[in-house]
Amino acid sequence: MPKVTVDGVEIEVPAGATVLQACELAGKEIPRFCYHERLSIAGNCRMCLVEVKPGPPKPQASCALPATDGQDIRTDSQMVKTAREGVMEFLLINHPLDCPICDQGGECDLQDQAVAYGRGGSRYDMNKRAVTEKYMGPLIKTVMTRCIHCTRCVRFSEEIAGVDEIGALYRGEDMQITTYLEQAAEHELSANVIDLCPVGALTSRPYAFEARPWELRKTLSIDVSDAVGANITLQSKGREVMRALPRINDDVNEEWLSDKGRFMVDGLGKRRLDKVFLRKKGGLKPATWEEAFAAVAKAKPGKAIAAIAGDMVDCETMFAAKALLKACGSGLLEGRQTGMDYDVSNLAAVAFNSTFAGIETADAVLIVGSHIRWEAPLVNVRLRKAVKRGAKVYIIGPRWDPTYPATFLGEDLSVLSKLPKDLVDAFKGAERPAIIMGGAALAKGALGAGLAAAEKLKVVRDGWNGFNVLHFSAARMGGLMLGYAQKGGMADIAAAKPKVVLSLGADEMDFEPFADALKVYIGHHGDKGAHAADIVLPAASFAEKDGTYVNTEGRVQFAEKAVFAPGDAREDWTILRALADALGVSVGFDSYAELQAAMIAEVPSLGEEGLADLGALPKADSKAKAEGAISAYPIKDFYLTNPIARASAVMQQCSAELLHGEELKEAAE
Repeated sequence: MPKVTVDGVEIEVPAGATVLQACELAGKEIPRFCYHERLSIAGNCRMCLVEVKPGPPKPQASCALPATDGQDIRTDSQMVKTAREGVMEFLLINHPLDCPICDQGGECDLQDQAVAYGRGGSRYDMNKRAVTEKYMGPLIKTVMTRCIHCTRCVRFSEEIAGVDEIGALYRGEDMQITTYLEQAAEHELSANVIDLCPVGALTSRPYAFEARPWELRKTLSIDVSDAVGANITLQSKGREVMRALPRINDDVNEEWLSDKGRFMVDGLGKRRLDKVFLRKKGGLKPATWEEAFAAVAKAKPGKAIAAIAGDMVDCETMFAAKALLKACGSGLLEGRQTGMDYDVSNLAAVAFNSTFAGIETADAVLIVGSHIRWEAPLVNVRLRKAVKRGAKVYIIGPRWDPTYPATFLGEDLSVLSKLPKDLVDAFKGAERPAIIMGGAALAKGALGAGLAAAEKLKVVRDGWNGFNVLHFSAARMGGLMLGYAQKGGMADIAAAKPKVVLSLGADEMDFEPFADALKVYIGHHGDKGAHAADIVLPAASFAEKDGTYVNTEGRVQFAEKAVFAPGDAREDWTILRALADALGVSVGFDSYAELQAAMIAEVPSLGEEGLADLGALPKADSKAKAEGAISAYPIKDFYLTNPIARASAVMQQCSAELLHGEELKEAAE
């Protein structure tokens, strides 16, 4: 490890570190615009200049200079100060004075660094350069005259997202950053360039002119649009969530967020259930809580009561419903709304065991029945890293664009039993092989065959478990840990003919088999579940309550309440507690703290944030075979997978424009 001296203090730095990283290890702040820890080094903004001896007697860009033994680095000399002032002056030559009307105001790197490292005035008095606006789609607002050509957006699109959509035209002062043929940026991670842009050139189109950062209250939360469990911050003003931004968590989402997780929050205020409704004479009519509870009690369900959990509910809600059913003498619980009935006797067999960080190190990967780009865009980013390191990827299922080289093995699941020779050879030579089973494979009953293939390919080794199941519902793993799984799935629930069915935000299920039951929908949006219900009880969304969520890895995470629910809507557990009184049973809790304590007593893993211990992978049944073909993936439209997204005007526009090619109509049309 080389030793360097930074401003008179000697430190040891890791081999391969840059001078910029060495300065940061020494506690020095180095200004930068183009450098970013997760992107390749461009070295084109020159803001990170330092003085290095031995070396030429001039300032050098620290981001692109390797740290070597014996270097004497100065970050505070007069030469460095003058050089940074000069660079800042050049950067501001063509930058417009838009700060009062710029959405980046208050969280702008250029503002902050101009104050800290710039001169007090400018010597430039010629005309400024102007750049025509570009169109980057419904999510990204562009004011390219502000662009300082740091190329972060270009590098993100190429290196992280794997979609070459953004690039540079022309040279020198005429250089412009634009999308290919000025088309919309169409990939699922496009809006991360908004966070990366150090100036106001790329900002959020839906959030334009809505609020300033110092007006917003920030709440730590979890993205429930998929099963990755990305860490986010919800920023709210009054009773409205204004935006969702990613938080850094290297184990889960690094610092990225899918476009759906970021922009579906405008759906939190639209199509909301804020009144109690009862079905009378064929239609849903407003009612009171007392009338609704009386109607449920009148049904006298006894043991004939079932609960179906939706894709976005928290563990506390599911546990409260389970406690209610247990008090009634029922165990009819199910969370797999769409009818899947895979074996859940061993939770390690239905979890992402490699972990997201671990899958980056895999060197051979077989994906079975998963459109990962839509089901978990942030896992696709990890797989791109694995491929860059030399991993080979094989896919069973219909073709999709994975953004990295992959071999498609067809749609027939029987391939799992007769694996091709090149795949077997690749796995034999791999140190960390992995299998990823998706929702389409689970729906075809291929879990057993997947476990058998995992045993044959030896994906479980010392210190490595390469068998993974990728769920796409935020509530799925938490539900499985709490017992929301019947042996026969939804068919088993329907066969039991319950008198009352509690739908906990379950909007994707088929209500037809429960035509004779009293259907009670406890949810937050007027979506499919509410339309099919006999009683609608308005509940809180994920942003309006504290809650525990478990991602597809089995990672337990906690989300905090950001705003209050609208109108008569209440937190789900309070509704279920009141329902217990109406049915004359005792559930054993009267407060949120008591509920959480009871839940943790039953499932201790839910009380500790981090990866839950799900045990070892079960021994596979060597006779397990997979039959049939995967003709389609469960997600048909990436932008409209849940009730919040379907209520979001932004997500509807993305779906229409980016997936279905519809042009945005002007008012006159």
